[in-house]
Amino acid sequence: MSNPALTALLSVSDKTGIVEFARALAALNVRLVSTGGTAKLLADAGLKVTEVAELTGFPEMLDGRVKTLHPRVHGGLLARRDVPEHMTALNEHGIGTIDLLVVNLYPFEATVAKPGCTLEEAIENIDIGGPAMVRSAAKNWKDVTVLTDPSQYAEVIDELQRHGTTRAETRFKLAVAAFNRIADYDGAISDYLSSLQPDGTRSLFPGQSNGRFVKVQDLRYGENPHQQAAFYRDLHPAAGSLATARQLQGKDLSYNNIADADAAWECVKSFDTPACVIVKHANPCGVALGADPAQAYAKAFKTDPTSAFGGIIAFNRPVDAAAAQLVAKQFVEVLIAPGFSDEARAIFAAKPNTRLLEIALPPGGPSAWEQGRNQMDVKRVGSGLLLQTADNRDVRLDELKVVTHKQPTPEQLADLLFAWRVAKYVKSNAIVFCGGGMTLGVGAGQMSRIDSARIASIKAANAGLSLQGSVVASDAFFPFRDGLDVVCDAGATCVIQPGGSVRDDEVIAAANERGIAMVFTGVRHFRH
Repeated sequence: MSNPALTALLSVSDKTGIVEFARALAALNVRLVSTGGTAKLLADAGLKVTEVAELTGFPEMLDGRVKTLHPRVHGGLLARRDVPEHMTALNEHGIGTIDLLVVNLYPFEATVAKPGCTLEEAIENIDIGGPAMVRSAAKNWKDVTVLTDPSQYAEVIDELQRHGTTRAETRFKLAVAAFNRIADYDGAISDYLSSLQPDGTRSLFPGQSNGRFVKVQDLRYGENPHQQAAFYRDLHPAAGSLATARQLQGKDLSYNNIADADAAWECVKSFDTPACVIVKHANPCGVALGADPAQAYAKAFKTDPTSAFGGIIAFNRPVDAAAAQLVAKQFVEVLIAPGFSDEARAIFAAKPNTRLLEIALPPGGPSAWEQGRNQMDVKRVGSGLLLQTADNRDVRLDELKVVTHKQPTPEQLADLLFAWRVAKYVKSNAIVFCGGGMTLGVGAGQMSRIDSARIASIKAANAGLSLQGSVVASDAFFPFRDGLDVVCDAGATCVIQPGGSVRDDEVIAAANERGIAMVFTGVRHFRH
């Protein structure tokens, strides 16, 4: 179907697909009006196009800053076709209606993301006429179809071909998307400008923070059944983040599933060798390295089989049949991996309630993955937000400072770094016993560090694991020697901790007295 009465105005910065879209419109006898570079592109493609300057009777000026800010444009967009006074006014002033608007904006976000972007460059990429037209068209969605992204072209062409017009529900959906795009655009401008410092540098914390998130799904309920909830992702989610996961099978994710899955995934992808992380209530209850996923899982499961029941399991390698057969023996809520073999998929097909999430690891090793995490952590408090840079700090072997007479062996150093990495993801106060590339006992979330140490020892005993010769990581310093004595009494022979207490000398003396090795990292990893 075609409608020769329709007029489309096209003015795009991102010209992806615009020639093909315009050809499809022209085939439907839609009149094409365009601006500047877009008009030239369409004309060069052999399409008949009317320049906006011809429509308005006024030339583009001020280097293109003023071209569409004119009553012949906005009147044509804003006039309500069902209001006689509006249509009479258009006729009196010789203004035609604009029925379809295609606009995407100057690339402000991409411009300010470039290293060395100047304020002048940023300002020149603030679109004025585009957002104004988009708002006019979106406000008048009952009569005007507004497109702000090339991904929308196909649906609109299909409806025009079928019906000669677009459906009301489609126009409303596109109008909502248009207002969302304008909000995102203005938020990006606000974030950038309010982050500028007098010396020209940019603050990590702008004067106004404009969160921009897109809803992924409504959830059955929140943390508890009486709470309502939904899951949102960043407007541009980081590669390899939970927000990019593809669910392969299983029931819809719950609020707690998502929170725990994020904790498991962020922990497991921090290792560069095959690893498995089992999380329960946001804390790792079993973490291990192995020659392959099956071995890593078997070791991680040993740490705390009781807590592993109904937990979240994450691998940093594709799950094969061997690993799938082991995991399938227990009840697991969510299983996360970069991939699943056909054999593994077949095994889990018999457990349809198990949610399988596939997340591609981003390029590079764990250091790159760490940097690819959210650059800001956000916590809601009262009527405000706490913002901080993400805890992406990794400690290298050459940064460790041995503070005791006894030196750790190479094997102990490897386990110390493993334990330290795990402790980073355990709720404070955190105490983690490890040995042989696996956790042996985890004490988490206690008000007293000594209680976390005791709980970790109890958990190991309950799992039938010996702590003799183990290493221990503490996410913050030991304020007194009593906590150190507890881990030594349990069998630890080596400790890693930040140091920095006023009683460091007392704790170091206690370590020497007990004949153990101790290293300081100079880095704390509180996790609340």
